[in-house]
Amino acid sequence: MDLIHALKKISSPSLANGIETFNVRPRSEGCVSSEIRALFPELGPLTGYAVTALIRAEPAPREGHRASTFAWWDYVLSIPAPRVVVVHDLDDPRGQGAQWGEVQANIHKALGCAGVLTDGSVRDLDEVRALGFQFAAAHVSVSHAYVHMVDFGLPVKVGGLWVKPGDLIHADHHGALTVPPEIADRLPEAVAKIEADERKIISYCQAASFSAEGLKGLYKQIRPGTY
Repeated sequence: MDLIHALKKISSPSLANGIETFNVRPRSEGCVSSEIRALFPELGPLTGYAVTALIRAEPAPREGHRASTFAWWDYVLSIPAPRVVVVHDLDDPRGQGAQWGEVQANIHKALGCAGVLTDGSVRDLDEVRALGFQFAAAHVSVSHAYVHMVDFGLPVKVGGLWVKPGDLIHADHHGALTVPPEIADRLPEAVAKIEADERKIISYCQAASFSAEGLKGLYKQIRPGTY
């Protein structure tokens, strides 16, 4: 839990910068595409362990094509808290019906979930914001249409990012990413070092004594080999 609290104090761009320093994955991997971002930035980053699901909303569910709601709740509780529900919408186009609103947010908050990350739809924004449950979504819809869960507990692809059950998720108003577990506990320190160096550059740029030559010298000191 201490790790979660530490990561919640970091923005997703800063966290991405910190991950880069460990060279555990290409810089172009590990992040969702730009249409998905947290809708309630005032709540801070959404951070927790992924519980995954597939949904559809356009067609009415056929016999045997709806996952058990009670089994889903049991599965949610099998993943360590805090939990982030990660949902892929199978409809084309996606977002034709909102799975997530005031009722589902209350149920899942009671089940130890901090929010949802989905390429599908959400609704009841005012009520869910007041609850303190984070929505990171690609769409907002009026109706739930025929939304139903098809399956859960399997890897899902959301916003171009594959997410496995139990993956550590971080999302804010910039977007979302997965946190590599092997470096997770070292990221707060790495981010703090990067931000300290960035503050030196920013402070120099805002100083009355600023000069391009001075900035070059500072860059050579802080970022050798990048000029």
